[in-house]
Amino acid sequence: MNRLFSAFALAVFAQGAAADPDPADWGAVLQDARGQTVYWNAWGGSTATNDFIRWAGDQVEQRHGVVVEHVKLSDTADAVSRVLAEKTAGKDAGGAVDLIWINGANFAAMKEAGLLFGPWAENLPNWPLVDIEGKPAVTSDFTVPTEGLESPWAMAQVVFYHDTARLPEPPRSIPALLEWAAAHPGRFTFPQPPDFLGTTFLKQALYGLAEDPALLQTPVEATDYAAVTAPLWAFLDDLTPNLWRRGRAYPQTGPRQLQLMADGEIDLALSFSPGEASTAIANGELPDTVRTFVIDGGTIGNASFVAIPYNATAKAGAMVLADFLLSPEAQARAQDPAVLGYGTVLATNRLDPADRALFDALELGIATLTPAELGPALPEPHPSWAVALEKDWTARFGVAQ
Repeated sequence: MNRLFSAFALAVFAQGAAADPDPADWGAVLQDARGQTVYWNAWGGSTATNDFIRWAGDQVEQRHGVVVEHVKLSDTADAVSRVLAEKTAGKDAGGAVDLIWINGANFAAMKEAGLLFGPWAENLPNWPLVDIEGKPAVTSDFTVPTEGLESPWAMAQVVFYHDTARLPEPPRSIPALLEWAAAHPGRFTFPQPPDFLGTTFLKQALYGLAEDPALLQTPVEATDYAAVTAPLWAFLDDLTPNLWRRGRAYPQTGPRQLQLMADGEIDLALSFSPGEASTAIANGELPDTVRTFVIDGGTIGNASFVAIPYNATAKAGAMVLADFLLSPEAQARAQDPAVLGYGTVLATNRLDPADRALFDALELGIATLTPAELGPALPEPHPSWAVALEKDWTARFGVAQ
């Protein structure tokens, strides 16, 4: 009986060890990953993004025998809720979510609740190529230290884009935007919060209106929230009646703005991808008269990350996919405006000549700003600001769709 029990215990221990591969032993990770299926829960609202995820999945399957299934999300919180439900039910292994495209409040919530595997990210073979010094957002997610619990794969910064055929000189500050909208009612909109881009517009506007923007780096509860946000609500009270459809309807996603501009319904929109307009032009989704700009004082920037839930089934496969996303090949493809137009998380000056040539050869597109024109990024506010702003905006301005 004791011998049988010991054998059973050893088998259980071996299964547990296999479920939690050591990221420092990359050879073992690659061995464990072969044959695994990674369920990557990622936003599915963009054809270009979906195509890139499909390409990345094809690459890791061909090279490492890892199958990638894209679980398309409209809201990252859905994946977080699923992991939390599994933990509540005691499902501490064999979870349904292997990798999540995540950042901000969702990462903070998972980290605080102990729902993440790791640390692992800083053991990836491609991690030394990441530009930690030049891009501090790769290790601090909305002011929350990542501590190796998520791996960056794309840089983003808020830009606005406009059709120069109808709007040659766009407004370049938040107060100027309000003045322009009053003179051109119906020609601007933003995605409806809690869509991440809609919430980002609220944060960007608050940056441009707050008396002390530095307060946004601290938790909401440590500030006089009502006083800090009063200028934002006054701004939105005046702006909303002059939005597209008088603020009685909003696009549900960022890509929906592209269609509105292509159809001539709006003249001004925003994006979190500096290359999105060029990508849309290359894909025939926008006219070639569209250009990108940033407002005075800077715009919010952040990194997109992938994280592995604590109870993921395919942890090894998820790490292999995350490492591939950091490869110069994948990063250069993501930066290509004909593909995604995302910023790279790598320090390209540290790449070998062949890999650096991948980036040097990119044509960023007619609507994409140079790094100098884009300027330094403003840090993301603490995650609590997104939660509070979404709640208040919905109470004040939210509309049923």
